[in-house]
Amino acid sequence: MNEKVEVENVNHPGKTERVDRAKYEAMRAAMLAALSTGGPALNAAELKAAILPALPDALFPGGSTAGWWIKCVQLDLEAKGVVGREGKPLRFRRTG
Repeated sequence: MNEKVEVENVNHPGKTERVDRAKYEAMRAAMLAALSTGGPALNAAELKAAILPALPDALFPGGSTAGWWIKCVQLDLEAKGVVGREGKPLRFRRTG
């Protein structure tokens, strides 16, 4: 059985979901690397393009399901104050 991790959602405060720990941690690491502290804010397409090459193929074969995981981890990191959003279209930057 896969280990799970609880994630939050900035759009639904106080609500948590349990997701696969290995996929979450791989996506979190790739996202934080793409959103380096002090670096430029990235829109969703730029963020996905930066993340995809860093994902392990064993967890995300051919990038499958990466879009869902990007959004899941982005919303969790926003709820935790690690990632922030700005402008329209939305751009994301590392805040902590």
